[in-house]
Amino acid sequence: GLFGRCERKKAAKPELYREVKMVKFLKPNKAVIVLQGRFAGRKAVIVRSFDDGTRDRPYGHCLVAGIAKYPKKVIRKDSAKKTAKKSRVKAFVKLVNYNHIMPTRYTLDVDLKEVVTLDALQSRDKKVAAAKGAKARFEERFKTGKNRWFFSKLRF
Repeated sequence: GLFGRCERKKAAKPELYREVKMVKFLKPNKAVIVLQGRFAGRKAVIVRSFDDGTRDRPYGHCLVAGIAKYPKKVIRKDSAKKTAKKSRVKAFVKLVNYNHIMPTRYTLDVDLKEVVTLDALQSRDKKVAAAKGAKARFEERFKTGKNRWFFSKLRF
């Protein structure tokens, strides 16, 4: 009858696809966009990835440092004080499930390994200190004028 055709198509063997190993492209320094939660739509950079998960997070996830508040547009006639104020960045540090980030083609070679660690997420003040460290690195990078895309707000 009508449904006979649909039944025949299901015969493809799903076992064949399971053996394909996933390519690891979510590497450190990859720029990503956070899709869920408080920082949804914000750009972040992977600091460390956990492809196989951990005991308390048994799924693929990564440690990211991102921009909570983007720098404002700097124009030439601004005074040095105003330029400095507009160049400020607010950063965040977070563990994110792979399902909740979207990778981009960009990479950001900012050295965040020392400032942002797993240990930094244990307590509030350590996390704040890590975010401040990330903020300093991001602001430094913004002032050099590189990675323009990363420091621009995502319009959506």
